[in-house]
Amino acid sequence: MTDQTTPKTELLKFVPRPSRPPAVTSYGVSGWLKRNLFGGFWNTLLTIAVFFLLYQLLKPFLEWSVIKAVWTASTRRECLAISPDGACWAGVIQWFDTLIYGRYPAEFYWRINLGFAIGILWVLPLALKKVKQKLLIGVMAVLLYPFAAAYLFLGGDRGMVHHILASLALAYLFLLYVDTVMAYLGRQSFRQTLEPLLERFFPQRAGLLAYLAGLMALFFPILILSRGFHLEYVPIDRWGGLFLTLVISGFSIVMALPIGITLALGRRSTMPVIRWFSITTIELVRSVPMITVLFMSVTMMPLFFPNTMDLNKLVQVIIAVCIFAGAYMAETVRGGLQSIPKGQFDAAKSIGLGYWQTMFQIILPQALRAMIPNIVTSFTSLFKDTTLVSIIGLFDIMLMARNISIDKDWFGLHSEPLVAISVLFFVFCYGMSQYSQRLEKKLKTDR
Repeated sequence: MTDQTTPKTELLKFVPRPSRPPAVTSYGVSGWLKRNLFGGFWNTLLTIAVFFLLYQLLKPFLEWSVIKAVWTASTRRECLAISPDGACWAGVIQWFDTLIYGRYPAEFYWRINLGFAIGILWVLPLALKKVKQKLLIGVMAVLLYPFAAAYLFLGGDRGMVHHILASLALAYLFLLYVDTVMAYLGRQSFRQTLEPLLERFFPQRAGLLAYLAGLMALFFPILILSRGFHLEYVPIDRWGGLFLTLVISGFSIVMALPIGITLALGRRSTMPVIRWFSITTIELVRSVPMITVLFMSVTMMPLFFPNTMDLNKLVQVIIAVCIFAGAYMAETVRGGLQSIPKGQFDAAKSIGLGYWQTMFQIILPQALRAMIPNIVTSFTSLFKDTTLVSIIGLFDIMLMARNISIDKDWFGLHSEPLVAISVLFFVFCYGMSQYSQRLEKKLKTDR
């Protein structure tokens, strides 16, 4: 045997290399175009074909709506004389205030603007991170804001109770923004300032009493100052345009979710009376179109109320739309409830939670979070479906647009108002869609 010796190997020297550049996670305009539109022969060919098709489709519309359009004219005849093949936007511009406010008196437009500004200010803190108790803000908006808005929109003598509730709404709004400003300045809120003083006398209710004390400190001055503030009465028959559409759809969207949750929980109830009542309501409302519900509300709803009670058409329509939207929302909520594993219910029972604690603290938050896309889709459809109220004689934005075509100066102007309405609805619906996507990302539901 020969000795097998292991050959000696030379040690490899480590030669440092320059570090690799970081991965590119963002592209410029040219990089984005190359990556998404022109990333290869077939992709480039498909992009060119799509752009050519869009050009052929949009060219006539752009020529009609922009290039050959008439923006300044006093009548439709004048528009046709200037450009017979272009859009006559002059009529829409002249009727724009009517499309927005309906037949509401022009000198009182500021009341509508102020009412919606208060509503926007009320819900704006819900988007701020440092604002706490957002559920309370939403509940108070549902309970108090309608009184403040009705006080502005209707005017007249609303009664002492209505006046008190409207003043309370403004006091709460002021307190909300005082607390918000203090939170962003790093200061203590009204409640945190007064709570140590009240703990000596009311150790268990000090927080609630401190909050009520701050609210009353703003409520009484507002109530006293507003006693001499009188607004002229504007009947509901004068309401119309986009203003009326937002009133109906906004109130219905707000009420659709609690009605839907109530019906969904009632459908899953073990009590036969509640379960069958909820099932009957849901299936009966969902089996007929919305226009049928509107006609029934106008013709049959007064039969269920005393003769001394005078229901105007707007109240009847809002009640009908709320019930209709609530029935559809109930099925959306029920789908979310069924997506929750049964182990969640068993775990809640094992730690001694009751039915309502389990439902509102564990089950419903998860179900509603999972159903955010479906809920927003229902809200968007409801917002668009409110245009059906024009069929029963309410002067919403759709009926106001039709009135443009029968005006003696703009007779026959049909297409331009409908295009303008389409743009307005697109802005609102797209905004709702973008907010829902942002809410999904915030709650991390899009997994």
